[in-house]
Amino acid sequence: MLDQFSRTTLQLGVDNMEKLFGSRVAVFGIGGVGGYCVEALCRTGIGRIDLFDDDRICLTNLNRQIIATRSTVGRYKVDVMRERILDINPNAEVGAYKTFYGPDTADAIDLSGYDYIVDAVDTMTAKLELVCRANACGVPVISSMGAANKLDASAFEVADLYETTMCPMARIMRRELRRRGIEALKVVYSKEPAMAPLEDIADSCRDHCICSPDAARKCTRRRQVPASNAFVPPVAGLIMAGEVVKDLIGLIGAPSL
Repeated sequence: MLDQFSRTTLQLGVDNMEKLFGSRVAVFGIGGVGGYCVEALCRTGIGRIDLFDDDRICLTNLNRQIIATRSTVGRYKVDVMRERILDINPNAEVGAYKTFYGPDTADAIDLSGYDYIVDAVDTMTAKLELVCRANACGVPVISSMGAANKLDASAFEVADLYETTMCPMARIMRRELRRRGIEALKVVYSKEPAMAPLEDIADSCRDHCICSPDAARKCTRRRQVPASNAFVPPVAGLIMAGEVVKDLIGLIGAPSL
């Protein structure tokens, strides 16, 4: 009988689809990268998805984030993403957690119950904490090394962290994870040199915040507000989703139908 997953089943096979339906994945960071990753995971049939992000949708997110529309500005990203997932697949189980992951909040989140973890957060402290805790639990994790200040969507690669080159974030992650005894980490990264934003909008945001004036964390706390676009972050997110799916089903070549 035809259903919404029929075309995917033609490619992956019934047994593999059952694995995906029974899988539980956590996605940390529901922004330009994480949002598209969640979208693909949902449409592929992942049965249980937990979303972690304490941010609200900002007007400046409309240029690149799949859940950002005029009608969703000001709402929590995890709430909007949860509604979208359930509108696509009402049978999915979705947890929405308004949490900024880091050393202060990590103890409240049990990572051991997940089959896979997606790191799409954009702060180094959160990434390091998440990767170390996932490693301690024996749960596979894939990390995005960043998609801001990039223009070439074709430059992304999947590699082990210790085989990456040209990526400043990956260089810092290598150094810090080596100190912590982490010997491997699957990442999506780009060798494209980062461009410098043409104009820093931080000052105007500080004085005229239009999205979350009462938020505890704001993009304006960064040293420089990063530039981004509609076509680079989605590619990173979709690549991450593909790696999660292939790893969950152990896909090597085409399945036997």
